[in-house]
Amino acid sequence: MLSHDFGAGFADPVVDAQAAFRAVLDALANPGTQQKLTRMSGDCAALTPELASTLLTLADHDTAIWLSPELNSDAVKGFVGFHTGATVASDPAKANFAFVALGDAMPELACCNLGTQEYPDRSTTIIAEVPALSGGAELVLRGPGIRETQAISPVGLPEDFVAQWGENRELFPRGVDLLLVAGGQVMGLPRSSRLEPSQLR
Repeated sequence: MLSHDFGAGFADPVVDAQAAFRAVLDALANPGTQQKLTRMSGDCAALTPELASTLLTLADHDTAIWLSPELNSDAVKGFVGFHTGATVASDPAKANFAFVALGDAMPELACCNLGTQEYPDRSTTIIAEVPALSGGAELVLRGPGIRETQAISPVGLPEDFVAQWGENRELFPRGVDLLLVAGGQVMGLPRSSRLEPSQLR
């Protein structure tokens, strides 16, 4: 008998992980659009189904992940170790993926692993849960994967997020990618996207 409950994970690990991975890829290939996530079959402590499904999909024994304070518990670490074998890093600058619980502060983008010119793919991808993917202040995305412009209005971004993202975009091909999750959906903001406040505000 196991002395801990590490959660059930995906109902069908192979099929569900493939579907969730496709949602993440589609979110990054089509910035600012909402893609439906495959949800895991049970909860694990502070990990909501959205965070858990992206963690199960992206993390493995070759990756290092960072957990925000709400997630940095023995229960979540047990879930991570049992299902993925990923290493838990104490610094987002040393993580391939950074997971941020609803209500926790997102790490500053510049404090994450920004990659190198030779290996830009080694940068951190942040997966942050927000209250909602729409209903906030309107922002405008431009760049690859977007026909002219894409309006987004996620709730709960840092007040200086537009400025942080501008600095992040200037580092391209280096820089951080961002996945926002809420309500069973995922939205991608790849480092290649330009972000600015809407002129309609």
